[in-house]
Amino acid sequence: MVVGAFPIAKLLYVGIRQLSKPLANRIKAGARQSEFFKNYICLPPAQAYHWIEMRTKMRIMGFRGSSIKPLNEDAAAELGAELLGEAIIFIIGGGCMVFEYSRQAANSRRKEEELTENMNNLHTQLGELALATETMDAQIREINRLLLSLPSSAPSSK
Repeated sequence: MVVGAFPIAKLLYVGIRQLSKPLANRIKAGARQSEFFKNYICLPPAQAYHWIEMRTKMRIMGFRGSSIKPLNEDAAAELGAELLGEAIIFIIGGGCMVFEYSRQAANSRRKEEELTENMNNLHTQLGELALATETMDAQIREINRLLLSLPSSAPSSK
């Protein structure tokens, strides 16, 4: 029984994705503690997300033109940290998918090139065999011609 190669690359991708979750949690904790990170990285996307979400919900419910109050700083920091963590996990997962796709594309391209090279070699060999066959056919015709040109009577014995 032939066993295929162990998919070490896929196992590595799963490991990277599993490591991205604690990394995202660590970044979220740092975002909650750092004022710069909180004010400039977490709060603006969180407020924008809250505004879009609330605007969409209000339109679905039929309320038009009502103003949306921004989230308080703690809630916005928490939401921004969650968004950042999810974005990190999504980016790492997407990067793994892109890398796997490019690896698979390179493998299929390599296999196609090998197949094309093999076909070219077979065509070359076929051409060489056809040439050898034509040469042998010409030699057989020459031998037949020489045999026919020999005197047809055998030497007589006295």
